[in-house]
Amino acid sequence: MTEEEKIAFMKEALKEAKSAYEAGEVPIGCVIVSGGRIIGRGHNRREELQDATEHAEMIAIREANRTLGSFRLENCALFVTLEPCPMCTGAIINARIPEVFYGAPDEKAGTCGTLMNLLGDERFNHRASIEKGCLRNECGKLLSDFFASLRIR
Repeated sequence: MTEEEKIAFMKEALKEAKSAYEAGEVPIGCVIVSGGRIIGRGHNRREELQDATEHAEMIAIREANRTLGSFRLENCALFVTLEPCPMCTGAIINARIPEVFYGAPDEKAGTCGTLMNLLGDERFNHRASIEKGCLRNECGKLLSDFFASLRIR
């Protein structure tokens, strides 16, 4: 995948994050790509649905599963604006997604290299490559702006 393609897909994840922001959700967005096209999209919906599992990655994985008619996403890449948490990393492992690209690191819950690297742990049946920092500044700024607006309220 070229750098231009990576940036284009992360910009699509950012569009999802902005939808979350506008809905009052923590602005995290995700897209899943197969064969150069987006097959799953998601953004955080925890507040709206009052469901702790409604993370951007979980929603995008479910949509990609439906699109392909399989739980296996073996030829896919996941783009997400914030480093995945333990739950989402577990779903990535279970879906067998081989490539993960994320924008901003998550110092409090990131399990793709920050707190630990579950995707590289050889004890699991699946591992994935990780590329950190794609559009990091844009992804981080959206999160910073969101939390700053909460403090003002």
